[in-house]
Amino acid sequence: MPFGRWYPLATAALNAPAEPGVFQVRLRTGLVDYPGGKSAMVHYELGADVRAAATAFAGRHPERDWLCRHTIETEAGGSDAPQAVYARLTRDFRARFGAPPTLPAAPDAVEPGGS
Repeated sequence: MPFGRWYPLATAALNAPAEPGVFQVRLRTGLVDYPGGKSAMVHYELGADVRAAATAFAGRHPERDWLCRHTIETEAGGSDAPQAVYARLTRDFRARFGAPPTLPAAPDAVEPGGS
């Protein structure tokens, strides 16, 4: 299941669909240090209503300048179930970085660089 374009997390209510899917959140700038490397990715979430889930997530982090994107449907019958996409994303992230995506404790916990 492919993902759409990145948009500011604060605009999730305007951009995310009110349907089942997965959304992911990344830093706009900088990287988080994981045991197996650095990544801008900080969150994956499965939602029965991606708009509601992403909007609620944004509401819990209004001070953060993060980017969001969500899964999009392709041709009929050609997409994976959202649960399978979420399981694969989280498994692959753990395998590559040695830990699940983690929200940085504070903006200064992010290393500069990356995009």
